[in-house]
Amino acid sequence: MAVRDAASPLLLGLLCLLHTWGARAAVEVNMEDKVEAFLGDAAQITCMFKSDDFGGSGGMTVEWHYVKNSKDYQQIYSQDSLQSTVVKNTPYSERITVNTTGNPGEVVLTIRHVQLSDNEVAFNCYVKIIGEGTGEGSTKLKVFKTPEDPIIQGVGQGISVGDEMTKIASCEVKNGYPKPKITWYRDKMPLHNIPDVVKVDHRVTSQSSGLFSVNSDLNMKVEKKDKDAVFYCEVTFLVPGAEKMLETNGINITVLYPPTTVNMLVKPSEGKIKEGDTVEILCASDGNSESQFFTIDNKDVSRLKLENVTRHDTRFYECSVEDFENSVKLSTNISVEVNYLDEVVIEPTGSVLVDWKKEFSATCNASSSLGIKTTWFKNGKEVVKGYHLSLKAVTYDTAGTYDCVVTVPEIQGMQANSSLQVTVQGPPEIIEKQLNEEETNERELELTCQVRSYPTPNITWGTTNGKIISSSNHMTNVGAKSVAKVQVNITSNTTVFCNASNEFGKDSATYIIKFTKTETPKPQEKAQKGSYGVVIAVIIICILLLAILGSVLYFLYKKGKICNRSGKKDFTKEKSSKDKIVVEMKSDNTEEAILLGVNGEKQLPNDQ
Repeated sequence: MAVRDAASPLLLGLLCLLHTWGARAAVEVNMEDKVEAFLGDAAQITCMFKSDDFGGSGGMTVEWHYVKNSKDYQQIYSQDSLQSTVVKNTPYSERITVNTTGNPGEVVLTIRHVQLSDNEVAFNCYVKIIGEGTGEGSTKLKVFKTPEDPIIQGVGQGISVGDEMTKIASCEVKNGYPKPKITWYRDKMPLHNIPDVVKVDHRVTSQSSGLFSVNSDLNMKVEKKDKDAVFYCEVTFLVPGAEKMLETNGINITVLYPPTTVNMLVKPSEGKIKEGDTVEILCASDGNSESQFFTIDNKDVSRLKLENVTRHDTRFYECSVEDFENSVKLSTNISVEVNYLDEVVIEPTGSVLVDWKKEFSATCNASSSLGIKTTWFKNGKEVVKGYHLSLKAVTYDTAGTYDCVVTVPEIQGMQANSSLQVTVQGPPEIIEKQLNEEETNERELELTCQVRSYPTPNITWGTTNGKIISSSNHMTNVGAKSVAKVQVNITSNTTVFCNASNEFGKDSATYIIKFTKTETPKPQEKAQKGSYGVVIAVIIICILLLAILGSVLYFLYKKGKICNRSGKKDFTKEKSSKDKIVVEMKSDNTEEAILLGVNGEKQLPNDQ
């Protein structure tokens, strides 16, 4: 029984070969060599066949089988003219459908939710037509899974150029199918194994899901040039119909190497240094070693800061670097020059007195380590360029403060300045001394006289008759200018003089005042003019009161409330040709009543 069972697969395979040989003689079946699909997608395998008498007899059978190996061959689907059946209890019972495309001799097997176990499985299409024979074809299914993005990681510590070959970075890619491939690059050039120089180690891990993960380590003997190199890894993998690639980001590694040169730098590096600046002296080498050690002027620093430098800081500064592990010692020096500008010196100094209409000159200079530029200013305006100031025929306008400004054109903001006070002494000079003529009707007038002079002048006010009306006691001084004011009582045309004098001379100004009289109204006329308005107001008020009184009387008369007193009766003049309004008037001496009509006629009592 065991021999019979062992021979069964062999007989089955022989029958398949005979079946295939017989089919080729009668039915031609065409199928693709392979069909590719992503994990989880659907795969479609097409079976196309031809026959000399397709459908002539009306009897056709189509069967689908899967073959993993010689021991795993199983039918999964069958179809004849009466029915179609999906074979139960197979790995594909719940995942396949078979349909026609509408074209004669063409059927499609669809495999849903492709799995990794479907990879490299052959799907055979077996066709049998009554009277024609049989035919068979086969297609292999290829399954793919795109891996995750690769990750690169460099080593944390520095790598010395003197070390043996060591690990510098690692790269990992996860969950791909089939197995991804990793390639290392340095500056876009691929790296391959070189004995004692480059070694790449790959490790492939198969996950429980059947997917592959690949780890790769890059080991190198580094050189100094590798300090600027960019390393990255590239992952290549297969997809349906193509090969694709993913790259990591680039990384740099820290390469340790001994110095070969040492350099010094002074900051600020642009422009020249002046007194008061802050200066930094830097010392650096072209090495990158953890064991190198710097000194500047025997101080264990690689950066020396000098604040508020002076000319005394001008000298050479020395920097040394020593690498104990590599037995290297180097040194160099650099010159620092601090430029200066001394205080400005003016000759003569301070303040000077200059005689009126005389000449005056002064000089200005300052010592500096660089070339200077000198300019004189007065009141913010430039007077002259150069160190020499010359004033000719000075006047009171010439007096004032002169500023000498010394600058260093090569250094922005480097300047010094000093000032000189020039005072002009001479005779008084009255400002606006031309003839002053004024017409006024005021009884009192204020006059002003402005005098420029040094020393301060004596100012007096007088009239044509020689009367002194004021002296310098009523004078104010503003610098070299004196201002005198006086109150003059005016009763007629008057001429007033302002006289100013000092030890150098005198000056005067004349003020001609013409007095004009204006008539003033008499008190009675003013009272009369003022009373006109009052009278008019009283008249208007009386008219209004009379109008109100007349209205009240007329209303009372109509109501019969008036002309009905003790011993008197109301009366009405029936025979009068016209109505009359009368008012009863009484005298204090008699009880006789007199009635006046509105027309002005007098009526006696017996006429009522």
